[in-house]
Amino acid sequence: MIRIHSLTARLATLFAVLAASLLVLVAVLFGRMLDAHFQELDMHELQGKVTLIRNTLQDEAASGGRAERIQALERSFVGHESVGVLLRDVDGRVLNVIHPEHFTAAQRAGEPPSGVVTDWTVDGRPHRGIEVGIALPRSGSKDQTIAALVALDLSHHVHFLASVRNATWAGVVAAAMAAALFGWFAAHRGLAPLRRVTETARRLSARQLAERLSIDDAPLEVRDHAEAFNGMLARLEAAFQRLGDYSADIAHELRTPISNLMTQTQVALSRPRTIDEYQDILASNLEEYERIARMVSDMLFLAKAEENTLAHASEPVDLALEADALIDFYEALAEERQVRIVREGQASVQGDRLMLRRALSNLISNALRHTPDEGQITIRIDADATDIRLAVCNVGDPIPGDQIERIFERFHRGSAQRESRGEGAGLGLAITRSIVQAHGGQISAQSAEGATCFTITLPGHRAPSSS
Repeated sequence: MIRIHSLTARLATLFAVLAASLLVLVAVLFGRMLDAHFQELDMHELQGKVTLIRNTLQDEAASGGRAERIQALERSFVGHESVGVLLRDVDGRVLNVIHPEHFTAAQRAGEPPSGVVTDWTVDGRPHRGIEVGIALPRSGSKDQTIAALVALDLSHHVHFLASVRNATWAGVVAAAMAAALFGWFAAHRGLAPLRRVTETARRLSARQLAERLSIDDAPLEVRDHAEAFNGMLARLEAAFQRLGDYSADIAHELRTPISNLMTQTQVALSRPRTIDEYQDILASNLEEYERIARMVSDMLFLAKAEENTLAHASEPVDLALEADALIDFYEALAEERQVRIVREGQASVQGDRLMLRRALSNLISNALRHTPDEGQITIRIDADATDIRLAVCNVGDPIPGDQIERIFERFHRGSAQRESRGEGAGLGLAITRSIVQAHGGQISAQSAEGATCFTITLPGHRAPSSS
């Protein structure tokens, strides 16, 4: 079985097959109707000849006997070359044959036909005949009934039908080819958007993702595909842009500790030093190594979160207890700068305690870095019938409005002033968002009038909270 892999060729073939099938059906029906029509015409002509024969042989005004009437019949068929007449008496003897070329030898010898209406062939020419009995006027007591077999040559009909059939089949073939050509043209034009998809995909590269498909002339069946392809290109372009920014940020963030390590090592090797000096240099290098290790660990954590492989436990977590524990942890740093940290409200959720504590710790640490001396950080916990909200708010330099949407991106900081006050790599808020999303929640930020507030919203699968 031949398989057609081209969709255009398949549609063209389907058009051709459907057109040919319909035309063949029409041709067959038309041929049968034409055959029936010619049969009706033939029978009408035969009946007319029978009437002529009957009137000629039964003419009351004619003089003479049977022989004279038969001679008169011969004269009446002069010029009717396509019609033959064979007369037999009641004993089957042939009395006369008009145009004997229309009868077989057996018929001319007196063999009766097989039925009232019968068909036969003489020298390759088809004939149709009808036999009737005709009662001549009586002459005394002698029976004058004779049988008349009228034959009609159908060659002209057969030739005409053959010409019609040949023309019909030629028309079917031509129409099928035209339908195939039309189907190919329609499919070729209709699939043009798909070819544009292919051409666009071949031109795509990491540096060329701005191309889009035009959907103005696309058919409805292809428009959704083209729109989805354009959406995919937009997502790829945004993803490559983020990847480029991410790579640049990683290079920037790693360059500082690596540069510090190289500088300190070069300085240490520039001349002989004491053991204490070497220990100080190694301690400083260790801090840089720890910074790089934390950065790598955070990036691996984010990579797992993006791949949806960030597994977490499900246990009752009292948010008030976790917040109080973190307040105690950051108390020394806060007192050093006379920053107050207060907690309001309480609620419990189902989740991973360590991960949720890490998310809250990132928010408190971020707030401490950007809260001025003698400022205040407020942790508010509240719940309703469906959600639990945990907000960390602090006073300080606001985040510009155009940076709010990007504050949770990797290595991003809200402003130059906020960046100058932080020592982190800009991964804390990205990690916090990944933890919240892993728990089916959302996080948002608002910053205005000298105050910034980060709000975590978690689904309300709450466990009974402790007071």
